[in-house]
Amino acid sequence: MKLPHGSYETLSQAMNVLKEKGFTYDFDFKDGLLCCSSEAGKYDSKDLRIVEIHRFEGITDPEDSSILYAIEGNDGTKGLVVDAYGMYADADKTEFMSNIEVVEE
Repeated sequence: MKLPHGSYETLSQAMNVLKEKGFTYDFDFKDGLLCCSSEAGKYDSKDLRIVEIHRFEGITDPEDSSILYAIEGNDGTKGLVVDAYGMYADADKTEFMSNIEVVEE
């Protein structure tokens, strides 16, 4: 089931649709860089761009809120980053993500 951009009901639904769109790698924030789950390596914020952002509120628990980023590396690697927001956000990761250029495709 494909939904129009920005109208995902759940985080897992958004992740599944974005993976179908080619965002197949999982990025993780470590040591001040985004690391890709492949041999593609590690990326500084200047080597990345955010092409989609989706926020999800916890239905039963406001502490269960997350944000999903669809990321593309300057080498063409495409993947996803999931982060909490609000009081459970990782301040370093949030700052790193705020330094990545946001573009519309």
